[in-house]
Amino acid sequence: MAMSLKVIVPPHPLIKHWLSILREPNTPNVLFSTGYEQLGKWITYEALRNWLPYKKGRINTDNGDADVFFIDNNYPIKVLAIMPEGLSLWFGAKEVIPNSTLSLGELPNRIDKNEGIIIFSGQITTTSNTLKTLKKLNNLGVDSNRILLIAPICSNKGLNQIAKSFPNQVIYTSCIDEEDEKENVLNPGIGDPLLRLSTLFLDKN
Repeated sequence: MAMSLKVIVPPHPLIKHWLSILREPNTPNVLFSTGYEQLGKWITYEALRNWLPYKKGRINTDNGDADVFFIDNNYPIKVLAIMPEGLSLWFGAKEVIPNSTLSLGELPNRIDKNEGIIIFSGQITTTSNTLKTLKKLNNLGVDSNRILLIAPICSNKGLNQIAKSFPNQVIYTSCIDEEDEKENVLNPGIGDPLLRLSTLFLDKN
């Protein structure tokens, strides 16, 4: 993996907990969906720590003046949810993302130069659409320093693919697993999200 690719696995106990819920094969589908949303929320919370632009101000309180900080609305955020799993991540993350607009699946034709981009990808693997999305954003003039890429789970090989084209990209995730390209699965992985995000219990037979 290119050394300049910055992949961050926050050591937050809630992130570890919900990843474990997703890994458990007997987790009910409804709880699996909740786990996806919770990972979206807490990984995003960690990712925004040093990324959101803010401005300093001063207000008059009931007991005197106070220095305060507000999110700078001059730098809006556009959220790109790679369907379908990205939407579940967004459901969990939206309460901690101020001043944002959501694009589902398709990229807008134009992105303003002052906009930051958050991409929610269900998994980063050699077969996911994450790299294609980054290339489309690059064609729209969006550099890696304006993009936060958030995925609950990544493979080493999938990250290597991104590193070759976008070595300065910042990625937040809960874990990095090995990928079996022949079987198109991650080891140990979290199963098939397309099946497990359903609110219906599947007949294992």
